[in-house]
Amino acid sequence: MAKTLPRPPRGYTFEDVWAALMENTEQLRKIQTEFDRQQKAMADRQQAEFDRQQAEFDRQQAEFDRQQAVFDKRQAEYEKQQKAARQAEAERLEKEAIEEAKRLEGIEIEKAKIEKLDRYMKRLGKQMGDLSRKFGKMAEHLVAPSIHRRFNELGHHFGASSPGGHRIFDPVTYVTKTEIDILMENDNTIMAVEVKVDPKIKDIDHHIRCIEILREHRNKLGDKRKIQGAIAGAIFGSAEKKATLEAGFYVLEQSGDTMRLEAPEGFIPREW
Repeated sequence: MAKTLPRPPRGYTFEDVWAALMENTEQLRKIQTEFDRQQKAMADRQQAEFDRQQAEFDRQQAEFDRQQAVFDKRQAEYEKQQKAARQAEAERLEKEAIEEAKRLEGIEIEKAKIEKLDRYMKRLGKQMGDLSRKFGKMAEHLVAPSIHRRFNELGHHFGASSPGGHRIFDPVTYVTKTEIDILMENDNTIMAVEVKVDPKIKDIDHHIRCIEILREHRNKLGDKRKIQGAIAGAIFGSAEKKATLEAGFYVLEQSGDTMRLEAPEGFIPREW
């Protein structure tokens, strides 16, 4: 930076002024030289930094290109594996579909057989049910005319009995609550008889429930007579006969054209 020259004092010569001017010019030259040196140093540093950053960028670009190549390779392998997996899955599903179609075809055939057998069993069951009801009705007609005589031999003094069933209805809905096949009565006792062609163990529990309903119904009517029970059958198994007696029911078994009443020694009939 140029210095402001002092006003030459009076008495200065031209040589003095020129010498001072030359001195100031040399100082300006030195300052300019230093400035140029600093500018060059700064430019060199900036160029070096730029070169360093450019080299780092080139290195990162090379690393990115390498990773991209690895990714592309793995992506290609993955797509290849996925394609193979999809192909295998498609083949598996096709195989399963064929096997399922064959299985369903077999099921349809078996289903048709089962439906045919089911229709046959239902028809047979209906026929057996009809036959059982016919046998039941026949048994009632065989049992009813003579059953009171068997009990009268034990001192009950029942009047004649008749088949047809004794029904108890719900007083509100009029739905049948229970039905007793044969009912005999005297002044002290009501005898409820269940008639079966071939009595089973389950028939014993059923008859107990029927008598309980009958007891409740008679209580509402103010009838306090005791109620006893019996099970009559055309064919009585030994186990069923034993269970019937243990339940406190008389056993009535078909014997030729009449009914035989079994009341072993020590037998005590249950009373409701």
